[in-house]
Amino acid sequence: MPTYTLIRPDDMHLHLRDGAALASVVNHSARRFARAIVMPNLSPPVTTVAEALAYRGRILAALEPGLDFNPLMTIYLTDQTTPDEIRRLAESEHVYAVKYYPAGATTHSEHGVTDVKNVYPVLETMRELNVPLLIHGEVVDPDVDIFDRERVFIERVLFPIMQQFKGLRIVLEHITTREAADFVRNGPSTLAATITPQHLLFNRNALFAHGLRPHYYCLPVLKREEHRRALLNAATSTNPRIFLGTDSAPHARRDKEARFGCAGLFSAPSALELYAEAFEAAGALERLEGFASRNGADFYGLPHNPTRVTLRREDWRIPDALPFGDDEVIPLCAGNICHWKLDGA
Repeated sequence: MPTYTLIRPDDMHLHLRDGAALASVVNHSARRFARAIVMPNLSPPVTTVAEALAYRGRILAALEPGLDFNPLMTIYLTDQTTPDEIRRLAESEHVYAVKYYPAGATTHSEHGVTDVKNVYPVLETMRELNVPLLIHGEVVDPDVDIFDRERVFIERVLFPIMQQFKGLRIVLEHITTREAADFVRNGPSTLAATITPQHLLFNRNALFAHGLRPHYYCLPVLKREEHRRALLNAATSTNPRIFLGTDSAPHARRDKEARFGCAGLFSAPSALELYAEAFEAAGALERLEGFASRNGADFYGLPHNPTRVTLRREDWRIPDALPFGDDEVIPLCAGNICHWKLDGA
């Protein structure tokens, strides 16, 4: 297949940072995606509707002329979030969801929820107003092995939330395990999940090939090959509750290659193309449109985008590094040959 044309896709999980870093990365996403669910874990975090709208304005101001990109905003759930803030969110035309980070689970999560029971009144209001809860699904208990944190979160936290708040719309973000894929597949219509390109393409061996590779370190961490295969099966299964979310999360090179390197992979410059590689390898390229362009929009109650994009079977080299504020950022698969190229990118 020399070309593949699909409805212009959406990225349902994206980190854009702020300031000069935002200006360095946002246009990579805007060239590939029409809309994106934008994460609120800035420093300090985006915890109110007013802050989310101000951040949206900065994103739009950073776009190159001629790029049509709609940032769909979120707010950061803390122990201090109030039901009134959720009511303001439900009335906003630009803020779409609430992001739940367990405190200490990942980058800039220190302001997250310390005990899920602290936010039960907020979750009840979200259920009443049909506001989606987006979850970084990992426990932070130091006694739990890092490779088991997602599975244990589902057992200890997510399942009880779903029992307590039946009908609450939930997206389990960036799932990484067979158990998570099975849980979503067997769950209610109100439960969905996003999957990243790295978790479709790589298992945990990628972290250690030819030495420790910090630019393959993300959270949740890459898992065993059996889990990668399960995720690929889920993404290509036509399940309407599984959809694209890159979790593209840029960090300055100095912060990735540090003593305590940051978690997060910057996939935006080649994200759609890498998804195409994963789907093609599974013999399911024709199913990419559903995963990338239909399922997420349907779950969020959005219309499908009216325009289309074309991927062309053409080899190109992913850059070794790209500008990032006053530093540089190393993109996912830096220096590798990608076999699909987006027209116009």
